Amino acid sequence: MGILDRARAATRALRGDRANDVAVSADEPAGMPMGPASSAIVASADGMNDTSGLTFLNLLGGTRGAPIGEQAAMSSPAVLRALEVLTGLFAMAPLIYYRSEGTGKVRVDDAPQAIMLRTRTNDVQNAFLFKEVMLGDLIMTGKFAGYIHRDGLYRAGKLTRVNPQGVTPASSWDKADGLEVFYDTHLPNGTFERLTRNDLWYIPGFSRDGLVGIDRLKILQDTFEAAAATSSFAARFWENNAQPSTILTSKAKMEQDDKTKLKTDWQKRFSGPKNAGQVAVLDQEMDAKFLAHDNAKSQYIEVRAFYVVEIARAFGVPPHIVFELSRATFSNIEQQSLELILYSMMGHFERVAAAATHQFAEPGHFFEFLPDALLKGDIKSRYEAYGVAIDKGILNPNEVRRMENRNDREGGDEYRVGSGSAIEGQAPTAPVDHRPPEQTPPKRNRSADDEDPA
Repeated sequence: MGILDRARAATRALRGDRANDVAVSADEPAGMPMGPASSAIVASADGMNDTSGLTFLNLLGGTRGAPIGEQAAMSSPAVLRALEVLTGLFAMAPLIYYRSEGTGKVRVDDAPQAIMLRTRTNDVQNAFLFKEVMLGDLIMTGKFAGYIHRDGLYRAGKLTRVNPQGVTPASSWDKADGLEVFYDTHLPNGTFERLTRNDLWYIPGFSRDGLVGIDRLKILQDTFEAAAATSSFAARFWENNAQPSTILTSKAKMEQDDKTKLKTDWQKRFSGPKNAGQVAVLDQEMDAKFLAHDNAKSQYIEVRAFYVVEIARAFGVPPHIVFELSRATFSNIEQQSLELILYSMMGHFERVAAAATHQFAEPGHFFEFLPDALLKGDIKSRYEAYGVAIDKGILNPNEVRRMENRNDREGGDEYRVGSGSAIEGQAPTAPVDHRPPEQTPPKRNRSADDEDPA
């Protein structure tokens, strides 16, 4: 598709002209119709979510080529650490299936969809591993897809992860039914099918259209490449025995083949730490010059530290999570750890819980994450908070014991009020006087010599 064709397609889209909308196959860039077709289903991705899509930046030639791959991005320790922490925290929080009852809720642990998302996602992967992969897909590619395996009663019982890069949403809209979405999917067995929402559990990440999530590897390509480049430079620098680049000069004229041979021979003999201290003997009036390179003046350490903070910002984690502690203090690390849960993880929890409720929950049921374990402070602070909750009648002792992974005890289901000594619903008992009884002095027997008092 040429630049004029792209411009015409953009004009039609801005006018709302859908007469020429066509189906988009997996081999065509999303959001770029190419030729006539009978279907009115079009890919939903636009340039805000897919940098290969039709945007004004693309019309102006703003693309930078193929995006950096996951392996290259994770060669930066900050990227690997941030991804590992976020996915680990997400997988640690259990996803619970509830039934609404009046103003409360009751856990439903024996439903097939509850078992699938809480303990056993499929015959190979447990729920922890599956949730870890799920959030990794959402963070890195902006979307997650899982094929739904159903039993004889058409209940969802297993999930198989599908490579999100092989899934292209295609949307259709009409006035009667509204929006409908299908998914052109490359399945794990190598086949290609168009699936419905009943067959594929699809979750978009942060999105500008609600259908295709932002791809971090594309949007933040420069940041990831620069961070990986600093690590690559350090490896090459020390691999060359921390020696600067070398220039070999000769007064005699040399053919190109001779130059190539000399360069190869020099690198073989004198580059790398194993060749440190080797002696070079030059003839034919050759001279070796070394290019000066000062890492301190080029602020190499500062650049590496800067990109650690940039990576932390890109993933929404505090710098201390990726061990950037230059500005950390003991007073602010605890608060930043709490903000990691509130401002980063809670959004991921709610996104997946809402998607699970929409896809798998029966009427009157819903899914909810329990991140309580992630919000626990030190043991002294926890026990002080438990004491206040018990005294105010918010929690009973057995509920507190369950939070601490302890068994119930007899009488622990009663709620206490006041100072914790009175049981809710019972008349308060009279206070017990623990003082010892007063001792009266013994009477002395009077003798005949004692005088009567006046």
